Amino acid sequence: MKFDLASVLRGLALATLVVAWALLAHQGSAGEANPDFSAALATAPIVAIVVMLLWRAGNPLWIVVGGLAVLGLLAWSWPLLRQNIAMLYYVQHVGTNLALGLLFGRSLLGPGEALVTQFARMAHFGAISAAKIRYTRQVTIAWTIFFLGTALLSSLLFWLGQTHAWSVFANLLTVPLLGLMFVGEHLCRHRLLPPEDRSSVADTIRGYRAAMQHRTDTLANHP
Repeated sequence: MKFDLASVLRGLALATLVVAWALLAHQGSAGEANPDFSAALATAPIVAIVVMLLWRAGNPLWIVVGGLAVLGLLAWSWPLLRQNIAMLYYVQHVGTNLALGLLFGRSLLGPGEALVTQFARMAHFGAISAAKIRYTRQVTIAWTIFFLGTALLSSLLFWLGQTHAWSVFANLLTVPLLGLMFVGEHLCRHRLLPPEDRSSVADTIRGYRAAMQHRTDTLANHP
């Protein structure tokens, strides 16, 4: 029971954080919030990634020099950043979706297996049917189209000057659309695959974690 309660609380905390981030990002993009706070919020993920990369380097000199360089760059560019809040969120939104689209799309090329197929194989300890291989490849195609289409629509709205409409789409609708994709795929899975080939949510999460860990280990062993 304690484990279940802890899981529920973690889920609620994560959902609250996602909703709060989306609302604050929308307000910042629309120019309805303090520009310094909005710029700090928009740059926080980028700074966090840089800090993690510096920390993983393991060299104290790199950490100090890199940290000072990041602080100096932020201080130097702050007047420009606080005047271009929407651009900061646009770059994050499009960059994230393009990266995910390329991640899924690249796995469709060449002799290797599609990314979702890799997830499924990891979740089921390497044993999946031919029908599931075909289905997971189609799912990979669907996710590739979704991410690249999201990036394209985001760019069209932003560069056509529809800043408010873009902010609603990018900051408020992206996560619900992701949720709809997961629900739609879940329904298709139960309609198109026999019971023995259907994966649960827990299987999907386990497969994703295993595949990402495998990729991390591969990169670490082949610098």
